[in-house]
Amino acid sequence: MQFIYQLFLWCYGGGIRIASLWNNKAKSWVMGRRRFPVIEHKKSKTVWMHCASLGEFEQGRPLLENIRKTYPDTTIVLTFFSPSGYEVQHNYPGADYVFYLPMDGRRNTKQWLDILQPSLVLWVKYEFWYYHLAALKNTDVPVLMVSGIFRPGQPFFKWYGGVWRRMLYSFTHFFVQNEESRLLLQSLGHTNSTVGGDTRFDRVIEIAENARPLPLIEKFCKGREVIIAGSTWEDDEAEWTHYVRSHRDICFIFAPHEVDAANIADVKKEFPGSILYSELEKNNSPEEMSAHVLIIDNIGMLSQLYRYATITYVGGGFDAGGIHNILEAVVYGKPVIFGPNYEKFAEAVDLVDTGVAFSIDSAVELEQLLTQLWGDEQRLQEIGYKAKNYVMAKAGATRQVMAYIQANRLLTN
Repeated sequence: MQFIYQLFLWCYGGGIRIASLWNNKAKSWVMGRRRFPVIEHKKSKTVWMHCASLGEFEQGRPLLENIRKTYPDTTIVLTFFSPSGYEVQHNYPGADYVFYLPMDGRRNTKQWLDILQPSLVLWVKYEFWYYHLAALKNTDVPVLMVSGIFRPGQPFFKWYGGVWRRMLYSFTHFFVQNEESRLLLQSLGHTNSTVGGDTRFDRVIEIAENARPLPLIEKFCKGREVIIAGSTWEDDEAEWTHYVRSHRDICFIFAPHEVDAANIADVKKEFPGSILYSELEKNNSPEEMSAHVLIIDNIGMLSQLYRYATITYVGGGFDAGGIHNILEAVVYGKPVIFGPNYEKFAEAVDLVDTGVAFSIDSAVELEQLLTQLWGDEQRLQEIGYKAKNYVMAKAGATRQVMAYIQANRLLTN
């Protein structure tokens, strides 16, 4: 099985390099790893947090910032696997160093750990790299999984999952999101786990409490009913075209998941008469303010944008990967709609069951649902109340991990 994993690494790296000839993300992935990470100045202790991408960073961020506050003399190193995380957060001020994770492999891993010499490793949610984790297992460095989640269909629990199961022995402690994950780990003999919940709840609460006004958005909405569709892909946008064109009295704001120029141009064609946020920033003219479709062509606004919505939609549910972060909308007490692929997300299942969230399979279902919601103000108020209560009740995962770090003196000299 290890040979198969090695073959996978070789094929993956080669495939990315070929794709980099025409794909900008792949090119960023390759260019970002052209030079090996260098750490010039270190303090007494070093914390390494690894995040697959931007979503996992937002998940780990509350913990990282608590560590910075509690242990100010600690060097913090943040790594990403994906360009989607690194390219957005490479200047993140909460870390001393932000790097691409060196490609997995014996030589890379040895060189990386010799440079890093971590005192504590935090692995956010998932993404398992055999050589990195195996090397950590051979050290005395504590490795904590933060907001982990496990499902029966994962390789750890299959007959062919020997390599994946060995990686689990690298973790000192697992902080998992739910009881199912704890029991699955226990079935493999791992009793070092705690159901700590999801640190994303702490993060979205923090964002909502510190949200800044967005004056251009306020002017654009001008008291109209507002639908905000965030992290959308082409399949999501296709479900909205008819409704948007036939409801010019409603203000629609789309924040596509991909904001490269080609995709933004495609979204703009999908909604004739729409304007870009960058155009609004540049001109701020009355004509533009009278449009009823705004396309957000930047990254970073969405989590604060949702508070201006009457109803929200979160993309990704028409893709096999599933929906994006719905908590960013729910924290503001907003009903949220998404596509059919949401079963892997515990919060989505919970919120559908409680009537806060709604899954749709088609544009027809979407329009029927919106007609029902617009006509029932009391229902919208009840949804808002349930949504906020749900998020607040789930807070505290960050505090639990910090308590473990402090109780075990993991960062105390």
